[in-house]
Amino acid sequence: MNEIVVKKELAPSIKLMVVYTPLIARKFKPGQFVIVRVCEEGERIPLTIADADNDNITIVFQEVGKTTKMLGQLKVGDRILNLLGPLGKPTQIDNYGHVCCIGGGVGVAALYPVAKALKKAGNRVTSIVGARTKALIIFEDEMKRVSDELYITTDDGSKGEKGFVTDVLKRLLEKNLFDRVFAVGPAIMMKVVSEVTKMKNVKTIVSLNPIMIDGTGMCGGCRVIVNGEPKFACVDGPDFEGHLVDFNHLLSRLKMYEKQEKEVMQAA
Repeated sequence: MNEIVVKKELAPSIKLMVVYTPLIARKFKPGQFVIVRVCEEGERIPLTIADADNDNITIVFQEVGKTTKMLGQLKVGDRILNLLGPLGKPTQIDNYGHVCCIGGGVGVAALYPVAKALKKAGNRVTSIVGARTKALIIFEDEMKRVSDELYITTDDGSKGEKGFVTDVLKRLLEKNLFDRVFAVGPAIMMKVVSEVTKMKNVKTIVSLNPIMIDGTGMCGGCRVIVNGEPKFACVDGPDFEGHLVDFNHLLSRLKMYEKQEKEVMQAA
């Protein structure tokens, strides 16, 4: 169990792993995640499941901290110590009509199973994916397969349109009113997407990424404020209605342990 059967580098510091874990794979639904622990002394981190079949799940992660760097050092044939899941409420899939799926950075991998399920449910799917530069665009082919239209943006203009996903979103909203928007990516991206769609009154679902430890609602580390009330992303989410999320609170909490993270990386 938990054996790595495929490992790829999708982009600089971004890895894909296919992991043999039938019990999780057969229960997975789009939008759910796993909690990963690499070693006995290691921390627990949440990773969204990017795909699954009867026996395996696919996870995609960026090596930004000590744990993700340790995970990235594992090879095909190695076993991940602990995988807990699938966790979280699945994304609500229905035939909404015309949906817009927006992904930023590594979030595109988490967006893919949602877009795939929405397409299968009969929706017209317009997707917008973005990254800082061409080298960091991932899952382009996968998103093309499940989208009626696919727009790509890069901050530096090295691929697709120069600018942000929200630039394309604003333009498209002027032409046709989407029935629903789904966004997965950095918190600041989801914040701006929600601000843009709120002006057009288009319901927007975001997948939140707070600090998380146990993934079962026990620790309270993933607390977010939604519609003025505290929620736990691991059990109440990770999907929430974007117009109701207090993104300033989320962004503040995401910075809580920056100092400690830097110290750990410097000591490694």
